[in-house]
Amino acid sequence: MPRVVAIEILEDRTATSRCDEGFLQLKRYRAQNRRADGSASVPYSIDVIDRPTFDAVAVCIYARSEKGIEVLTRAQLRPAAIFRRNKLPALAEREYLLFEELVAGVLEPGERGEEAIRRRAVAEVHEEAGCTVAPEQLEKLGAPFFMIPGIASEKIHLLSVEVPRLAAGGGRESFDAPEEGDGSPLEEGATLRWRELRGAIAACEQGEIEDAKTEVAFRRLAARLG
Repeated sequence: MPRVVAIEILEDRTATSRCDEGFLQLKRYRAQNRRADGSASVPYSIDVIDRPTFDAVAVCIYARSEKGIEVLTRAQLRPAAIFRRNKLPALAEREYLLFEELVAGVLEPGERGEEAIRRRAVAEVHEEAGCTVAPEQLEKLGAPFFMIPGIASEKIHLLSVEVPRLAAGGGRESFDAPEEGDGSPLEEGATLRWRELRGAIAACEQGEIEDAKTEVAFRRLAARLG
């Protein structure tokens, strides 16, 4: 399949769309703070972004090799990063197309509890990395956390799983991602890459990898494995 070179906007429907009809739902509230003495703040507006479910999983896949500990990342289309170039960011920055991060996915409606989180992680590892793992192989990588709690309700559950180095890529350092995802065009052209763990953390510090959950996972894994 030819590689993806751009995302083209065919129509901007923002002005004619409701805030509750897309994958992301914008909740808009008018609120005020209540105080212990019975007084209240002035009324103010709050915007909150929800997904259909409020939780997601991110999985740090790692392997042991002659290089030491290696971690697997996935680079894929991320429109919000791509379209920053049209918004005059504060500093000059590179143009984005494929954005490097962990294998991750949103829980489906009705998926609740620890076992559901593990099953969702197993499914994402298979679909996005082509690796088959069992739920009991997954380890929690610290407590879940919010990314942007001021506006987004989503909480991310970090897990890690060790796989044989040949399980993904067959020895190659970088390679095309499997085509077993959800069929979304945003999964087209995704690639996978093995990085040595210390080098991956350095790539986060230097801005080569710019995803916060990915850096958190790498640092937590490094602390756990010593």
